Amino acid sequence: MQPIATPQQMAGLDRFAMETLSIPGLLLMENAGRGIADVAVRMIAPSGNRLVHIFCGPGNNGGDGYVAARHLRNAGYEVELYILADEDKIKGDGLVNLQILQKLQQTLHFGLPQPAATKRPGLIIDALLGTGAKTPVTGAFAQAVELINQLDAPVLAADLPTGVNGETGMVEGPAVKADVTCTMALLKSGLLWSPAREYCGEIKVVDISLPPQALQALPVNQWLVEAADAAARLPLRREDAHKNQVGSAAVVAGSLGFCGAAALSAAACLRGGAGLCYLAFPASLNAVMAAKLTEVVLWPMPDRDQGFLSEEGLSTLLTKISNQNACAIGPGLGQEASTCQLVYSLLEELTLPLVLDADGLNICSRNTSALKKCRADRILTPHPGELARLLNTSTGEIALNRASAARLAAKTFNAVVVLKGGPTCIAAPDGRLYINSTGNPGMATAGSGDVLTGLIVSLLAQGLNSLDAALTGVYVHGMAGDLARQQFGEAGMMAGDILNKLTDALMTLKGN
Repeated sequence: MQPIATPQQMAGLDRFAMETLSIPGLLLMENAGRGIADVAVRMIAPSGNRLVHIFCGPGNNGGDGYVAARHLRNAGYEVELYILADEDKIKGDGLVNLQILQKLQQTLHFGLPQPAATKRPGLIIDALLGTGAKTPVTGAFAQAVELINQLDAPVLAADLPTGVNGETGMVEGPAVKADVTCTMALLKSGLLWSPAREYCGEIKVVDISLPPQALQALPVNQWLVEAADAAARLPLRREDAHKNQVGSAAVVAGSLGFCGAAALSAAACLRGGAGLCYLAFPASLNAVMAAKLTEVVLWPMPDRDQGFLSEEGLSTLLTKISNQNACAIGPGLGQEASTCQLVYSLLEELTLPLVLDADGLNICSRNTSALKKCRADRILTPHPGELARLLNTSTGEIALNRASAARLAAKTFNAVVVLKGGPTCIAAPDGRLYINSTGNPGMATAGSGDVLTGLIVSLLAQGLNSLDAALTGVYVHGMAGDLARQQFGEAGMMAGDILNKLTDALMTLKGN
């Protein structure tokens, strides 16, 4: 897994490298600037336009820009350097590199160029603020952002596009729209969240030779989940396996008008590798479910022809579920009063691993104490609206810092929390956070989350622990969505397409 740092954590790692390991800051800056220059050369190559405009701020991000300017000059490129700081305000390592450029007789422009008199460059490098910006950009920096975005040239951002919040990914004012972002040493959390992802372009991590001892001393608690991480956790079957040995799961789902959610979850459970899936649903919907599902074992529960589950079937349901390896509760369940009471009773009695989704979560938001008292290992899979209800806040507040909200919910409910969205993140109760690297906007379609629920409960039933089942399920689900996009595009994708691509995703991962 790729480690991810917040700007504050990265600053701490830099300090450790310099103060404890005695690595000069100049050396780290040199490595950063050289890495930026290397990427810049590759970006310039297609056009052949060897003019580079570099916009530098007063801090170390500007210092990285000075180093990049020197290396590009040495390689024969024409560099125009625009510095948004008074010369006497530039300090430390940045000043050293600026003075080197002065001795090389590099022309320095303190201030912005006039757009009308500006020759079109082959590349623009944004080295204005990097991770140092904590508030929306204003004044000369806002003007620089506007100019960079207006110029008809590719843009490379050093560490972070100016105007993007390096921790949350929020963009609250003008921001540079980069084609490539070179981030130093480690991925920064803000690069991975929307809306920042629309401003970063392709993200490249520049090796500044930060020693592993720094991360050992100051470990991060965020990681990017990649293919190898999911592949390493996939369950393996023995040659002599039979269906009772490879996972048996129960799905409690469905109500009148919402049979599809239950069917998608149950089918995804089998597609995910479980040997058996049992679907508990209102008996009056039996004809519909029997027509939709062939391989799933149906448990029609008494509902007095009302189309929703109730406490009337609690005893029978508890007996049936207790023989399974895992259980999912919620897709299309509805929120009738009797259904709510059934869910509360199940949470009180069940001890096998659980996945709670959709109406299972909405029901719990009415009585969060029932969720907190639950003794089972549990995975919650909310979208932002459902999480807002669980935490008694607004969807807008969740959007301001999705990582923080997911962590809060995981700690509050002592559960693994899968906060769905772009990107989906997985939070553990101890504060660890995993950000998924697969998926696309086409997966924003009805039923997509139901497929994810079925896949995660399948992995639980096959023996994965809650955290591994969640991060593996999310990765495979997103990969299936990416494969579906190749065939159907984003606008036309349906949840059934994602379901049908699960096997392709699993086979691809197992092949790796």
